[in-house]
Amino acid sequence: AAAGLSYVGAYVINTYKSYDNFMQDKYALLPATIIICVAVVMFIIGLIGCCATFRESRVGLGLFLAIILVIFIAEVSAFVLGFVYRERVKTDVQGTMSSVFEKYDGKNTDSTVVDYLQEQLHCCGVKNYSDWTATQWFNSTGNNSVPLSCCRQDMKNCTGRLDQPQEL
Repeated sequence: AAAGLSYVGAYVINTYKSYDNFMQDKYALLPATIIICVAVVMFIIGLIGCCATFRESRVGLGLFLAIILVIFIAEVSAFVLGFVYRERVKTDVQGTMSSVFEKYDGKNTDSTVVDYLQEQLHCCGVKNYSDWTATQWFNSTGNNSVPLSCCRQDMKNCTGRLDQPQEL
């Protein structure tokens, strides 16, 4: 279990590098860091439990049970906090994404990140493709289209035009 949690935490941290422009709050990595810390603690606790069982130590098994109860309480607390703050995180991410999409010009670093995000997540805009109509890029191009990164991958001749939403 500790190895699995370590993998998940490391994967989240590694993936964060691709989307860090959308995360204004650097505390977004806190859950991944906590997961890795929990994995280390679980490994140590597992060793204590194995040693206590092997030696048939009542004190060691009692300590093992107490530690497991503390971890269970921490997990329940983390779940409740995640549930309570989910809307705040959603609002923060959408606000940050909107500001990054507003800076899109097709050439700068933020534009590359937006294109990567849309291609990887198979999406277009913050909520949908109509979000692009409020950006400076859309108004400056004047061709009534969205970036080509909005196009579905199975569409070969997609131009990003809004009059063909089935291709987006």
